Amino acid sequence: MSNLDRRSFLKNTSLATGAILGVTPQISSAFYANTSDEIKVALIGCGGRGTGAAFQALSVKENVTLVAMADAFKDRVDKCYTSLMSDKNPKVKARVKVAEENKFVGFEGYKKAIALADVVILTTPPGFRPIHFEEAVAQGKHIFMEKPVATDAPGIRRVLKAAEESKRKNLKVVVGLQRHYQKSYLETYDRVINQKVIGDIVSARCYWNNDGVWVVKREKEMTEMEYQMRNWYYFVWLCGDHICEQHIHNIDVINWFKGGHPTEAIGMGGREVRKGNEYGEIFDHHYVEFQYGDGMILNSQCRHQPGTVSNVSEHLVGSKGRATEGKITDLAGNSLWRHRDADDKNPYQVEHDVLFDCIVNNKPINDAENGAMATMTSILGRMASYSGQKVKWEDAINSNINLMPDKFDWNAMPKTLPDSNGFYPIPVPGKDKII
Repeated sequence: MSNLDRRSFLKNTSLATGAILGVTPQISSAFYANTSDEIKVALIGCGGRGTGAAFQALSVKENVTLVAMADAFKDRVDKCYTSLMSDKNPKVKARVKVAEENKFVGFEGYKKAIALADVVILTTPPGFRPIHFEEAVAQGKHIFMEKPVATDAPGIRRVLKAAEESKRKNLKVVVGLQRHYQKSYLETYDRVINQKVIGDIVSARCYWNNDGVWVVKREKEMTEMEYQMRNWYYFVWLCGDHICEQHIHNIDVINWFKGGHPTEAIGMGGREVRKGNEYGEIFDHHYVEFQYGDGMILNSQCRHQPGTVSNVSEHLVGSKGRATEGKITDLAGNSLWRHRDADDKNPYQVEHDVLFDCIVNNKPINDAENGAMATMTSILGRMASYSGQKVKWEDAINSNINLMPDKFDWNAMPKTLPDSNGFYPIPVPGKDKII
């Protein structure tokens, strides 16, 4: 097939798909291998992480431009646009080509933004990830999406279904579990899994213990929906609790090295420090014991308590040694290997470099299923700590508890609401039904 005929075929196929979906997508040039054509990007979610991801996408070597932006809040779009247009990074600034009419605000703007692009960046609060991922796949776009990829089991199932469709369409998908793109982790993996330097993995532990994050003050004019979305980190339907939003990174590493997910979990947690109503409904600490199919136990800790010991790490114990990121010792503590590379690249940048290289050169890459399994493992842990019960993987992933609001509107009510004093109901282990 000649290059011209190939382009015509793909153009007609894309138009037909768009007609079925009820949208008219921008015809993607990103499907054409080894081309210098412009690759158009849409940013869905313009907060801090979205702004960072846009900078990274616009810093790749390929000919990438940002053509559309979407967020529920106009101020987020404006702040992100101003940051991207800063003279501090002229290369990025030159690649921003977002017309005013292509800055979409509100709950439905993501559909229009996606239609204008070849590649979409999904960086809204995680609760919205399943519906945005579904739409991007339906429109046939390549995707970078942040972790976690859902906040409940129904959302995970939607992502897994869309992931299968993305593979069928040969879409390239990268999920922001950037340790998979970090040289120190990749070299550790090679030595632990391929070279068996520590022998068989017999136990593991991982941590995300630190102070916590920001709080946005409630203003009188805010509806309940706006308040929760402004403070998305403190509401389970939006964030998944910090065991999902942050600790997923560490849990994912253990799954990665084990080559699978746990079969059950038991845990504990609560609110020891963050007791004010400004902290929504999430716990400030979780401890979970995950068990894998071969009986191996992962001890998992995450904590948001100012003034306590910080620790963000993963550790594997093998029959012949121990491993953590970039370091392997024997069982007596003697060093067997250390990662030393002054040229290590920022993994947040590398994941975008890899994505766009795979798009341009039509190399296979699709992290969606792994992202879903890592997220579901975190949700399994949350279910165990919230309930105080042993929770089986199959029961958790088949749960029909849907955390999402019945509709998305500024005057619509989320499913969790405050009492007369502004306090939200907190899960009570041993009492509340979690599955």
